Amino acid sequence: MTLRFFWRGDKMQVTEKINALRKIMGDSNIDAYIIVTDDYHGSEYVGDYFKEREYMSGFTGSAGTLLVMTDFAGLWTDGRYFLQAEEELAGTGIELMKSGEADCPSIEVFLYDKLKENSVVGFDGRTVNCNFFSRLKNRLDSKKITYAMDKDLVDAIWKDRPGMSSRKVWELDYEYTGMSRKDKIGHLFEIMDKNGADAMVLTALDEIAWLLNLRGDDIEYCPVFLSFMYISKKISVLYVNRSILSDDIISGLADDGIIIKDYESVYDNLAGISSEKIMIDPSSANCFIKENIAINSFAYETESPVELMKAIKNPIETENIESAHIKDGVAVTKFVRWLTENVKKGTVTEMSAAEKLDEFRKMGEGYIGQSFATIVAYKEHGAIVHYEATKKTDVTMKPVGLCLIDTGGHYLQGTTDITRTVPLGKLTEEEKKAYTLVLVGHLRLAATVFKYGVTGGGLDIIAREPLWEYGMDFRHGTGHGVGYLLNVHEGPQRISWKNNDVVLDEGMVISDEPGYYETGKFGIRHENLLLVKADLPETEYGKMCYFKNLTYVPFDKEALLPELMTSRDIMLFNRYQKNVYESISPYLCDDDKKWLESYTKPIENFTF
Repeated sequence: MTLRFFWRGDKMQVTEKINALRKIMGDSNIDAYIIVTDDYHGSEYVGDYFKEREYMSGFTGSAGTLLVMTDFAGLWTDGRYFLQAEEELAGTGIELMKSGEADCPSIEVFLYDKLKENSVVGFDGRTVNCNFFSRLKNRLDSKKITYAMDKDLVDAIWKDRPGMSSRKVWELDYEYTGMSRKDKIGHLFEIMDKNGADAMVLTALDEIAWLLNLRGDDIEYCPVFLSFMYISKKISVLYVNRSILSDDIISGLADDGIIIKDYESVYDNLAGISSEKIMIDPSSANCFIKENIAINSFAYETESPVELMKAIKNPIETENIESAHIKDGVAVTKFVRWLTENVKKGTVTEMSAAEKLDEFRKMGEGYIGQSFATIVAYKEHGAIVHYEATKKTDVTMKPVGLCLIDTGGHYLQGTTDITRTVPLGKLTEEEKKAYTLVLVGHLRLAATVFKYGVTGGGLDIIAREPLWEYGMDFRHGTGHGVGYLLNVHEGPQRISWKNNDVVLDEGMVISDEPGYYETGKFGIRHENLLLVKADLPETEYGKMCYFKNLTYVPFDKEALLPELMTSRDIMLFNRYQKNVYESISPYLCDDDKKWLESYTKPIENFTF
């Protein structure tokens, strides 16, 4: 089937928008204009108001940067989106730049090669983070480049631009957070003291929400609210639209020494602070934040300590998270049964399947909503890593081939993220081989015992090695952190071959999701969430860690080629299937329980 994506405007409109931007650039004496994906907070997912790159290019992926010059327009994105971007950019005049590929220069290198001395590079400094700007300056300053960072040129083109979201904020109780905001802020003060900092500016929305035990709804699927925060022992300020806070929340914040100021006033306020060493995280703080601090104070760039504090879940959080995953396992397992039985009727589409899965989740107590848009990708759609079915792309599934389902939920007890690749009928040997090798890597990683101090980069090869042995691989990371009723992607921990010096510490939640993708044929990904544990007996070599599985949804035995598995691999598979049955069967009706018992039968009597 031909791949088609949902367009927010046809390709001719994209061309017209680019030409309109070039006209404004010419009038403003700007030689190159950069449009990033970010909002003012470095968010991975953004509200509709901030989707300038999507509006101008037609590319709907969650990662990408658009560069427009007089004679060139290009979009940089990573391997997750190559297929999608090729389709969505076709006919627009925008060239796809495949980040990470050997022949693809970075934006700053590209600009260095193309720009003349004394050229002007423009962008909206509120959306460009300090790290990106530093890379630009380091590469381009030798050409005496000027930066026009106060220019939101897209705003003049986007006539029907949505307004900024301003939905109500709500408070998360102690039974779910396990720590008061006063204690969290007190711990943050201790870290600031160690760094010799007088104050800190928080810009990442999930960090502010976590620190204050508040949740919002300003970004779809992300329970956060638009805000900045200035924190010091003298005064702490939450910059936010006051109308989204209830009187009780305002009063509670005041009791903890936090006053409220208008969201837009943060820049002027920071410019008025004198002679302080103010911590900012350059990966999320935008250029305007740093520039305004630098007027009268010193901006101390460092990784946000709140990111790591948030990543290490406390005992109450981990207990809740385990509870959420049992509920989620019940819902997704019921869905897998429903899908495999109903696909034979010829009435199940990708979109209707996604809706049905949400129906099963809504039966669980404490369910709030999806943690991201559910991916139901049948056959070749599965090769598009972040495919999302629309009315134009939706297909009816048949009892043959593979269906990749990547889905997650927000519960009061935490956030889930799971991927299952479900056989709907007869599979090819190629599909079975890939299904098996991906699952072997997944199981081996989950069963790894590792010395404390190891980073995710040290474990990434475990998931990839079974694929590498056959000349296969995948272009995305193996694992990412997951928030507590917050962003489904969080740092600083990850499992990836990319540089990462973050130690996997006890209490961290991380995904285990290797994959394999054949363009035009199928995609396979197996994903569970894991909890880092460090309660093994101390050894003479130090502390040892392991992963505790959180996700309980069965895999499909019939999709496996046992001859590609070792005896240990088969043991790990059988043990996982047994744990699934024992963990969620008590919450199933007799009919579902009987189905699960059959579906989780072990691999037996296989001779090597």
